[in-house]
Amino acid sequence: MSEAVPLGGPRFQTEPAGLYREMRRDHGSVVPVELDGGIPAWLVLGYRELHQVTGDPVLFSRDSELWNQWENIPEDWPLLPMIGHRQPSILYTVGERHRQRAAMISSALESVDPFELRRQSERFADELIDTVCLSGEADLVAQYSSLLPVRVLAHLYGFPDDEGPGLVTALNDMIDGRERALAGQSHLASSMARLVADRTEKPADDVVSRMLADDSGFTGEEIVQDLMVMMAAGHQPTADWIGNSLRLMLTDDRFAASLFGGRNSVAEAMNEVLWEDTPTQNVAGRWATRDTHLGGRRVRAGDLLLLGLQGANSDPQVRTDASALTGGNNAHFSFGHGEHRCPFPAQEIAEVIARTGIEVVLDRLPDIDLAVPAGSLTRRPSPWLRGLTELPVRFTSTPALGGTSR
Repeated sequence: MSEAVPLGGPRFQTEPAGLYREMRRDHGSVVPVELDGGIPAWLVLGYRELHQVTGDPVLFSRDSELWNQWENIPEDWPLLPMIGHRQPSILYTVGERHRQRAAMISSALESVDPFELRRQSERFADELIDTVCLSGEADLVAQYSSLLPVRVLAHLYGFPDDEGPGLVTALNDMIDGRERALAGQSHLASSMARLVADRTEKPADDVVSRMLADDSGFTGEEIVQDLMVMMAAGHQPTADWIGNSLRLMLTDDRFAASLFGGRNSVAEAMNEVLWEDTPTQNVAGRWATRDTHLGGRRVRAGDLLLLGLQGANSDPQVRTDASALTGGNNAHFSFGHGEHRCPFPAQEIAEVIARTGIEVVLDRLPDIDLAVPAGSLTRRPSPWLRGLTELPVRFTSTPALGGTSR
């Protein structure tokens, strides 16, 4: 791919929207790209093309063993946690076994009591706000959004609360796809294995115990792998959903009313982020099962196709007026599409955690405002997930709740 675009660099951090527009202009809806080490792939930016890829699991499989590049992938390749090789998780399972797996996970998550989920989300959110509310200033990424989802999810799964911080670090290292990626993956795997072993011996009322009780015959290793996927997919995108939504509400006059006692536009701001600033920008991926054509490109059997979720969301064929609010339109790709899309119960859990996290900030921190110019806010240097490196705010000092109910 002589014309391939490197999938990395500062523009994914500073101006991805402009970069996707240029890619579409220069290469069309299916863009040849290069991953770390010069590994070729296709980035699918067209809404119609992405719908085709995610809706046809026979032609565009989730089975990573089909990849025609495995012989060129070194053992320490930093993207291995993002593109699993011989990984027995739901991400790379296909056909009837995938459907059984998805049903097992959905059933375990559906049993989460929504009122208890809201209560636990408020409890952890209040504990985090208690650590900053007296100071009158905070970084709502480092001190809040990057800590909240994993603490709630760890509790739902059955982890002791004190394991949350270590899981946060491991997840961030793994997802960023840099030198600490493999170490983060190892920490997460060992933590999940310990939890699964413990719940095998002593079942409890939690997600892991319900997964282990399923009668479909999944091994402990398979459940460990699925838990890693669930934790990674549930934590960082939700954390970035909170951070990106708060940034929008603090910098866009259309949502300013929510900062002064109202909650009416919190859901609207969250939906706007899923269209315009989605946490999960690009996903790996699908593999062509045979030679085919897509978006005017000749795709070979075994080629890797990356799902350009944000690129598809901003496809001008769909978003003819990008300045207009999306309202209740949820036809975005932010939760995926097809049989491998985010399970609906997982999507509901993420939404409850994110919305609760935002509302607690609005309730607890009066007259909150950015402490730096909006233009100085920066993003993590990742083409995969889009989130702020920090969100400094100031507000009037308020007393801590100290564990009391609100």
